[in-house]
Amino acid sequence: MKFSADALLFDMDGTLISSTASVVRCWTRWAQEYGISAEEFARVQLHGRPAVEIIAGLLPSGQVQEALARIEQLEVEDVSGGVSVLPGTKELLASLPDSGWAVVTSATRRLAEARLHEAGIHPPLLIAADDITRGKPDPEPFLLAAAKLGAGPARCVVFEDAPAGLESGRAAGMPTVALTTTHDREELSADVVVADLASVSALAAAADGLAVTAAD
Repeated sequence: MKFSADALLFDMDGTLISSTASVVRCWTRWAQEYGISAEEFARVQLHGRPAVEIIAGLLPSGQVQEALARIEQLEVEDVSGGVSVLPGTKELLASLPDSGWAVVTSATRRLAEARLHEAGIHPPLLIAADDITRGKPDPEPFLLAAAKLGAGPARCVVFEDAPAGLESGRAAGMPTVALTTTHDREELSADVVVADLASVSALAAAADGLAVTAAD
């Protein structure tokens, strides 16, 4: 499938990088520290959701900020060796102008910057959980990125691996590309579904922004 775009907006975990082992390791330890049973924690959907939202569903409101700081600390300390770059990421990002892409993540800025630095990825624009009031699946994160890049929503393509992120992109009025890095194809609703970013290419077209091809 081909898109004409002014900006590409990438989720972080599961799209550009993988930190799944670190996430499971840190959140399991966190749950044990806060007395959350294995059965209760097994029902929690971690991927693609802001940590504050996850914690608010598990703990009393008075504990949320302290618990949020604790999981951030655990994850930042676990970054070394806990992050891998997914196929196609470096090649695609290297082909893009700085004005043409951003990372839009549900992670906090501190954690996102630590993971991206570990992966050797330096986005010109990073939208993190600290920058918004409503996280994915609300459209706010992607709309904020588009506004900061000076691109209309319809001229931005969203790359996501999680249903909540894809819903956020659709709600923002943006074309969506889903990656099957963390979810089965049947769980993903998008304009096109690909295995990973190795299936995506982009060429700068002076007359019409970026010519993007996503091969399913």
